[in-house]
Amino acid sequence: MFFLFAYISSVVLINYAFSSAPHLDVIWSAWGGLVFILRDMVQTRYGHGALMAMLGALVLSYVTSEPAIALASATAFFVSELIDWLVFTVTQRPLRDRLWLSSALSIPVDTFIFFGMIGALTPVIIGTAMASKFAGVTVVWLVMAWRGRRQSLAG
Repeated sequence: MFFLFAYISSVVLINYAFSSAPHLDVIWSAWGGLVFILRDMVQTRYGHGALMAMLGALVLSYVTSEPAIALASATAFFVSELIDWLVFTVTQRPLRDRLWLSSALSIPVDTFIFFGMIGALTPVIIGTAMASKFAGVTVVWLVMAWRGRRQSLAG
């Protein structure tokens, strides 16, 4: 339940932050990495229920943020969630690999759609957003790989 609440809250708060202080978009773009990690954790625990969490977060974002930010977020999330769903449904690899593969495919798409739609498609923002998102998912992958090795040595 923690990851579900944290995911919804993060989506709403980051969209509100982009609406309230767009001049700090580099900071908000770095925060985006957390949202991807939380989304993957929600997808892992709730499966397709992650789509309902995303929908709830986007409705709350529409109420609390500028409509243009909420629309950009909804569009980017829809496309990246579709990519994630395809990877999780089609791929039979271990969970940690599916998390990294889905992120490798969806992060660039999500980043370019969102920042393109809000008119903030600059090299610094794109670089910051992608670096934070890839750093986050790589840390999760490394932790999961370490746990897997530890369990195989113990068992």
